[in-house]
Amino acid sequence: MVSLSPKDFPAANLTPDQLERGHSLWQDAWHRLKKNKLALIGGVLLCLLVLACVLAPSVLGLSYINQDLDLGASAPSSAHWLGTDTLGRDLLARLLFGGRISIMVGLVASFVALAIGVTYGAVAGFFGGKTDMVLMRIVDILYALPFTIFVILLMVFLKDPMQQVDAWLAAHSLANVQGIGKILLLFAAIGAVEWLTMARIVRAQIMSVKKMEFIEAARSLGYSRTRIIFRHMIPNILGPVIVYTTLTIPAVMLLESFLSFLGLGVDAPMSSWGTLIKDGAEKMEEFPWLLVFPGAVFSLTLFSLNFLGDGLRDALDVRASKD
Repeated sequence: MVSLSPKDFPAANLTPDQLERGHSLWQDAWHRLKKNKLALIGGVLLCLLVLACVLAPSVLGLSYINQDLDLGASAPSSAHWLGTDTLGRDLLARLLFGGRISIMVGLVASFVALAIGVTYGAVAGFFGGKTDMVLMRIVDILYALPFTIFVILLMVFLKDPMQQVDAWLAAHSLANVQGIGKILLLFAAIGAVEWLTMARIVRAQIMSVKKMEFIEAARSLGYSRTRIIFRHMIPNILGPVIVYTTLTIPAVMLLESFLSFLGLGVDAPMSSWGTLIKDGAEKMEEFPWLLVFPGAVFSLTLFSLNFLGDGLRDALDVRASKD
């Protein structure tokens, strides 16, 4: 019989600190994401833009309401870094406050689309059969509708109820949030048409996950269908969901900008980047800074979101080899 000594097992002589530790999927994803410079730059720029929109107006003492009709539209100067509009309102203030609206619409409407799409797609993929067929045919029908026209019609028909919401808020001394009704309508209208692709992506992922062994184990333990879907299946498909969500946000912001460009966005004196671009486009020949600065900030935000989304897609690719 051959005797073996500890020297025959090099790993046995290593201390715990010398042993290679395992990495989770999220650790590997973060490791790959850190190597994507464009994604990191996009994430940093997004954080800076959000912080600027949230904190800068208070720090700099800016207001989007204050007017100086005698000043009118003036070019960028030391007093007004980005110039003023035709009513003498500081463009930097309106850009920062408009960023709050645009970013909030992008995030909240995307969350609405995420909640609807993930739930709908998970149910269709899990149950399959006739349930899946009926649910996905409904999605196909909705895909055939012109989304932009549908949102416009929704905005027009629900305009009176939203005005009643604003009147109720004003009657209860909440005039500081006047116009919130139309913003809520934007959330609902955009979120209601942006969930269809999410539902298809989630359905395809659920159909592949439900055949795995851990789902069969959960069924054998007698877990309810609701628990299996929301506690076992959906957490295992978060990678594609997160990636598509980062790509949905810029699409939602573009749609909000388009609606604001048509005059269906937030009401004056509030503004979003879409309304600022609309106003700037009307006066671009005389006052080009009214279009250049909002357009540049909006484009920078969209580029950052797309770079971050591409980086997350590559980082969360489970087929990628470990570095």
